[in-house]
Parts: sequence; structure tokens; C-alpha cells
Amino acid sequence: MTQQVKRAFKYRFHPTDEQAAELSRTFGCVRLVYNKALEERTRAWYGEQRRISYVQSSAALTQWKKTEELAFLTEVSSVPLQQALRHLQGAFANFFAKRARYPHFKSRKKSRASAEYTRSGFTWRDGRLTMAKTAEPLDICWSRPLPEGAEPSTVTVSRDSAGRWFVSLLCEDTISPAPATDAAIGLDAGITSLLSLSTGEKIANPKHERRDRERLAKVQRELSRKQKGSNNREKARRRVARVHARIADRRRDFLHKLSTRLVRENQTVVIEDLTVRNLLKNGRLARAISDAAWTELRSMLEYKCAWYGRELVVIDRFFPSSKLCGNCGTVRVKLPLNMREWTCECCGTVHDRDGNAARNILAAGLAVSACGDGVRPQRESSRTGQSSMKQETRRATAGIPHLQAEEEVKKGSR
Repeated sequence: MTQQVKRAFKYRFHPTDEQAAELSRTFGCVRLVYNKALEERTRAWYGEQRRISYVQSSAALTQWKKTEELAFLTEVSSVPLQQALRHLQGAFANFFAKRARYPHFKSRKKSRASAEYTRSGFTWRDGRLTMAKTAEPLDICWSRPLPEGAEPSTVTVSRDSAGRWFVSLLCEDTISPAPATDAAIGLDAGITSLLSLSTGEKIANPKHERRDRERLAKVQRELSRKQKGSNNREKARRRVARVHARIADRRRDFLHKLSTRLVRENQTVVIEDLTVRNLLKNGRLARAISDAAWTELRSMLEYKCAWYGRELVVIDRFFPSSKLCGNCGTVRVKLPLNMREWTCECCGTVHDRDGNAARNILAAGLAVSACGDGVRPQRESSRTGQSSMKQETRRATAGIPHLQAEEEVKKGSR
């Protein structure tokens, strides 16, 4: 059954000098309004324990425009300024709901330069897009067509650190589910192999950052030698940004192709709930983990499974997928990270670490799906004090010795 979804289509465009100046001025005003509203709300919250609503922030924006100091805010479109206040309101809503941290101020150098326009802030006519306060339509590179008959409801214009301009058009799109299949697959994320599949296949890690590491180091050395504030330093900074952009683009393209293939070929996809933030605390592996981009891959799998009628099962992060023998159910006490193969002392089966983990992940995911347990890991049961995934694992392997330590205790008691 087809479904209607909101889908963003991102394109690169080349602005004229007039358009670039107007949009750059808009970016600066958006950042200023966001930071000033955040400052006012922070002062009210910590000083008076009082919350400021979006309506109050919008009224304050009107007063700011009437002052001599901020009169230049009237020179740009009011739509992206209002959208900045809405984004701040959403950030505070997530903070008070404990879904995110306290909102932070936008930096001119580090924050993304962007402005969001709703329907009253742009003109869409005959496939040509004209932004408010500009006279000519944008020169967009149409790398792919929009859905037939689609009209954008929201347009976001942005500029990355490499100086490239992008426009994102949010449109209604009709997505048909993929043909049904009985295939299911478990995925074990890694560094040497980006993914190990329960079918035995291993997806090699492209290591995009490592491939361009020498080039990146060279341009970074050139940047460090330039005088701060000079034009040559800005040119060198752009060269560094272009290398970073090249790495990110190639990584994103690879992950899109991989995730699309996995979703099309399988009805059920099972992955682990990895805490990447904690894994990045490992100083020796942080760079390789960041380059692997497991979080971005999971995000792609989530929305593509929802689009194409697939099931994504996320098993508990504490499930011993690597230590569990897929043949007899024994759980090994210790398994160092450098041990890529191990032999089960109970049944003698020789396991490839990653392949065995992927098969165990698939089995656990199918058990969770069949038993109707939550797809999201359950933290704790009020009756047993254990996670539902751990309880399910114990029920599935009841009567089988689990730990080598238990075997040694039993042998010693005899």
C-alpha cells in the first residue's frame, strides 16, 4: 500500500553576487535572532524561573526591529527569522522533555549557515525557485527530478564550510512498498569489515578518511602556516574544508547504496543498539569508529525500512553476540578484541568472531519479533530486575551451560 511522506530533495546551486550577498546577510540575521532569543530565555529561566513562549519571543523580535541598533533586521525576509524562533522553541521542548541537552548558541565559524523559508517566503513557478528579497530565480543544478506534480512546502538554503551552496526542497512524495520477501538478515558492525552479515558475507570498510589522510594532513599544515585573519588563510581553510567535504560525500554515498540494498533484499533487518558515544571514548579506535559512521547507517536503515514496509529489529546492547556460541549456547567469559576466531570449549566449534555475532544477532532479533517483545531495548523489568532481552535469551537457552566459569565450578565440586 502506497504512503504519502514528506521528503526533502537537496540540490546544489550557484548564486549570483546579489543573491549570495542577500542570503549571507540572511544567515547572519537568523543566527543573531536565534542567539538573542536564547539569551533572553536563558536569563528568564535561570534568573526568574520563568519560561518564555514562542509568542513572547516573536513579540520581542518585533520590538528589536524598531530599535536603532537592530533596525537592519528589517532588510531581510521575516520568514527565516520567525523559523529560527520556531526552531529554538522546538529545542527547548526537547530539553524540557529530556530528549536533548540545553540549547547552545550558534557560532559564526562552527555552526551551519542556513535559512528556512515557508511558503510565503519563496515563489515556485514553472519549476523555477525565487527566494524573497531576490529578483532572479536560483540557478539550481537539477541532479534528479522532483516527484511529478510536487510543489515544495518548505525551502532551506544553506552554505557549507567549503563555500558550496545548497537548497533543500521539502515535498509530498508517494512511496510504494518494496515487493515482499521471506529473507531476514543480521548485521554486526565492525571496523575491519564495516558489516558482517549473517549470510557469511562481509562488507569491506572503505575507510574514506584514511584514504585521504595524507592529503588532509598536507592542507592542514599549509593552513597552520598562514597568518590569522589573512586572505591566504581563508583560502587555505577552504582547501581543508573541501577535503573534509569530499570524505563526507563519499561516505554518505556509500552508506546510501549499502542501506538501500539491505532494505530491498530483506524483509527483516536486525542490528545491535550500539552506544557510539561511549565507544568514541576509546582513544585508539575513536578515529576509525567515526569514519565507519555506524549511527548514520542506522538512521538510514530506520527511515528506509519505514518507507518500504520492512521491519527493523534493534536488540539489546548487552546481548553477548560475540561471546555466545551459536551451536550450543555457551557464553564465553572473556573474548579480547584482537581474537578474531575462537573455539567453543564445550562443543569444539570454531567461530569467526564477526560471522558468529551476526548469526546470533539474527536469531535474537527473530526471537524478539516472534515473541512480540519491544523492538526498542527494554531497560528493566519490575519483576526480575533484568532487561527483557536478557530474560528472552535465558528462556531460549534454558538447560544449556552458559559460562565456562560455571563448568569449572561444577567440575571442582565433583
